[in-house]
Amino acid sequence: MKFQTRFLVAVFALFGLFVAFAFHVPLAHADGLVVVNCPPIVVPLGTPNPFPLPQPAAPPVRRDCANYLAVKNHNVTVTIENQVARTHVDETFLNDSAYALEGTYIFPLPDDATISDFAMWVDGAKLEGQVLDQNQARQTYEDIVRRQRDPALLEYVGRNAFQARIFPIPPQSTKRVEIDYVQVLKAESGLVRYVYPLNTEKFSPKPLGNVSVNVSLTSNSALKAIYSPSHDVSITRDGNNRAKVGYEDSNVKPDRDFVLYYSVTQDSIGLNLMSYKTGNDDGFFVMLVAPQVEVESTQVVARDIVLVLDVSGSMQGAKIAQAKNAIYYVLDHLNANDRFNIISFSTGINAYASSPQPASKRDDAHNFVSRLQAEGSTDINRALLEAIANASAPTFNSGPARPTTIIFLTDGLPTTGEINSDKIIANAAGAAASARNARLFTFGLGDDVNTILLDTLAEKLGGASAYVRPSEKIDEVVSAFYAKVSTPVLSDVSVDFGGIAVSDVYPYPLPDLFAGSQLVVAGRYRNGGPTTVTLKGTINGVPQSFKYTDVSLNGTGGDDYIPRLWATRKIGYLLTQIRLHGESKEVVNDIVTLAVRYGIVTPYTSFLVDEHADVLTQSGRSDVAKKAETQFAPSSMPFTGAGAVQQSQQQNQLSGAAAAPTMAPAAAVPGSTVLQPAPVQAIGDKTFLLRNGVWNDTQFDPSKMKTTKIEFGSDAYFALGSSDPAWGKYLALGSRVIVVLNGVAYEITDNGSGLSDASAAPTAPLQPTEVNALPRATPSVVVTLPSNVVDIERNNVPSVLGLIGVGVLGLAILGGGGLIAVIALRKR
Repeated sequence: MKFQTRFLVAVFALFGLFVAFAFHVPLAHADGLVVVNCPPIVVPLGTPNPFPLPQPAAPPVRRDCANYLAVKNHNVTVTIENQVARTHVDETFLNDSAYALEGTYIFPLPDDATISDFAMWVDGAKLEGQVLDQNQARQTYEDIVRRQRDPALLEYVGRNAFQARIFPIPPQSTKRVEIDYVQVLKAESGLVRYVYPLNTEKFSPKPLGNVSVNVSLTSNSALKAIYSPSHDVSITRDGNNRAKVGYEDSNVKPDRDFVLYYSVTQDSIGLNLMSYKTGNDDGFFVMLVAPQVEVESTQVVARDIVLVLDVSGSMQGAKIAQAKNAIYYVLDHLNANDRFNIISFSTGINAYASSPQPASKRDDAHNFVSRLQAEGSTDINRALLEAIANASAPTFNSGPARPTTIIFLTDGLPTTGEINSDKIIANAAGAAASARNARLFTFGLGDDVNTILLDTLAEKLGGASAYVRPSEKIDEVVSAFYAKVSTPVLSDVSVDFGGIAVSDVYPYPLPDLFAGSQLVVAGRYRNGGPTTVTLKGTINGVPQSFKYTDVSLNGTGGDDYIPRLWATRKIGYLLTQIRLHGESKEVVNDIVTLAVRYGIVTPYTSFLVDEHADVLTQSGRSDVAKKAETQFAPSSMPFTGAGAVQQSQQQNQLSGAAAAPTMAPAAAVPGSTVLQPAPVQAIGDKTFLLRNGVWNDTQFDPSKMKTTKIEFGSDAYFALGSSDPAWGKYLALGSRVIVVLNGVAYEITDNGSGLSDASAAPTAPLQPTEVNALPRATPSVVVTLPSNVVDIERNNVPSVLGLIGVGVLGLAILGGGGLIAVIALRKR
C-alpha cells in the first residue's frame, strides 16, 4: 500500500532576487519556527516544549528528518554595470534521506520590484514560473500559517510572488539549482542600493557549508562610497570606475540580508546621507564621505611620517624582523612630497635624523633600519617625547605646519625612565599641545602591553590604537594600515549641517580623509528636511570647503538599520570612556538603556541574554545598571594580557562599526539537532527579548502598559498583519509575541485567551513613507497550486518536515531569502 504524506514548508531564501530591488522595503531579520523531528512536530520559537500536531495514520518515518536536506554550497555572483544588476545564484544541496521530494516554490517579491530576464534551472533543465499578485500571495501565506501554525511567512505580506515547480529530488542525491535575474537599480541623490536575501536562519535546520557573495561594480561616473551596513566585506578598487566587493564564510547560518550601497558622482569628494525618523523622537543618520581613488599630486596632503620602533630585548627574533619589514613598506610607499624620520628606542634613543627628511632618502633609511638590534629595556616616555618633537619642527619653506603621523610600535610595558602610565600620558599630552598637527597611531605587538596606556595615548593625540596578536604578522598588519592612510586628501575635517541641528556624532573627532577610503559617520538630528551640508578641511595648509546642496534628512521613515548602528557606536564610545577615564553612574545607565532598546549584545551587556534579568521596566534597568557598575569599573579591568587586548579590540570594533553586530547565535539542545533561538532578536528598528517563552518588544514596559491580546491565527491576527505590511516581520517571530505598534501593545497568544474578531485590529493603520517607489511587478498568470502537492487539509497531515526541507530546499533554490516550498515526501 502506497502511503503519501505532504509537507508544507515555509522556506527561506529566494535568491536575493526580489529583495535586490527592494530599495526601501523593510528587511526582515526574524526567526519563524523550526521543524524538528518526524512524526511532524512544530516548535514555535520561544516555546519550551514542542507543540504536537495530529499524527498521520502511517508507518513511522525517520526520526532524524530534521537533517535530511543540507546545503553544500551557496554562491552568488553579481555584476552591476551602470545600475543594471545581474545576479546569478548557484547552489548545491543534498537530499540525505530515503525519500523522494518534489515541490512548488513561491518566491515573495518586494513591493517595488521590477524584474526582467528571470530564469531558474535544476540540474541544467530550465523551469517555467508564474506570478501571483499580492492578494493571491497573501491568501497563500495565511492559509499556510493557519495550517502549519508557522507565522514566518507573514514577513512577506504585501508582496507579489513568483512560483515555480521543482521536479522530484531522488533520495541520497544532490541537486544543483541556478537562478539568474536582472534588475535596474535606482539612484537616489547619487546613492544606489542592492539587496540580496541571506536571511535564512529561521528556515535552515543546519548551517550552510559555504556561502559567498561577490559583486563586480562598473560605472561611467566615478564610484565614491562603497558600503555594506550588513556584512564585513572586502573592497578592492581598480581606479575610479571599477571595484570588487566580496563576502565569504563557511559553516554559518546567515541571519540578515546582504545589503550594499554605492555612490556615483563627479565630485572630487562624494557625500551622501541616509536617515531614519519616526514620531516626535530625534532621527538618526549615517553619512558617507568618500574621496576619489585616483588624485592629482597637487590634491595630496604633504605630511611627515615618524616611525617609532621598540628595539628592547623582548623584540628579538621574528618580532624585530617583521617590524623592520613594516618600516620598509612605509618607506617604499611615501608620497613624493612626504618627509619621514625613524626613532628606535630601548634603554636609550637612536634617531635616524634630528628632523624629518625628504622621501628621496628612503634608501639610506633602509640601511639604518637593517642595522638595528634588539637589546635593552623599554623607555616609552622618552621615545614619545622625541617623536612629538619631530611634529613641531618647522617645514622646509617655513609655511604652515605639516600634518604629522606618528606610528608607534612596542611589544612591552615601560620598564625604564618614567614608568608611571599617568605621568607618561600627561607628558605626551603636554608636548602635543604645541604640536596640534600630530596624530599618534599605536601598535601593541603581542599581549604583554599596557592597553590602557596605548589606548589613552592614541585618544589624546587624535589617532587610534591597534594590536598585533601573537598569531598575526606585524608587517602585514602595519602595512595594511598604512596602505589605507598613505594618500591623505583632506585634514582637520569638520562638517556643517546647515539649518539641521545634529548631536551625538561618532566618530569624534572626525579623522582625516584618505584617497580610496571612506568615512562613515553616525549621529542624530532634531528635525528633517532639505539642507546644505558643508565639508571643511585643509589641503597643505590651505583651507578647503565643499558644499552639497541636494541633501535631505527624512521627516519620517527611512532605513531602519541606522538606529542600531548609531547605538553600537555610542556604546563602544561610552565603554572606552569608562575604561580609560573612570566609571560614571550616568554613563553606565546610558549603556544599559541603549543595549536594551537596540539589542547590542557585548561582554558588558550580557544581561540581555539572561532570561531572569528584568530589563523591560525602568526600575529593572536601574538594578542592572547598579550591578554593572562594579563590572565596568576600570579598577576591575585588566590593563595587560590577552584579556586586556581583546577588550580593547572589542571596544574599538563597536566604536568604529560599519554594521551593527549580529545577535547571539542559535544553539543546539544537548543530545539533539534542535536549534534554540537566540534570546535577542533585532528586527527593523525594534529589538525583542525572549522572556518566559514570549518575545517582548523592548519598547514594552509591563509596569506601565497593558496589552491587547489577539489570538494567533485568528481573523484579528491576520487583520493586524494586513493593517501595515511592515508589521508582518514582527508577527513572524512566533505565536507568542508582545509588540508595540502605534503606541498600543499587542500580545499575540496561542492559548485561546486572545481576541479573534477582525475588529480587534487597529482601524487607523500606519501609513508607510514612500521613500523610493519603483514600479511593482505585474501578475502575468493566476495560479492554483497543484492539488497533488498542496492538498494538506484533505489529508489532515500537518506539514512540518517541510520546514526542514525548506530550509535546504529554500537554500538550494535560493540561498537564502524568501522562498516558500511545498514539498511532497513519498515513501516508495
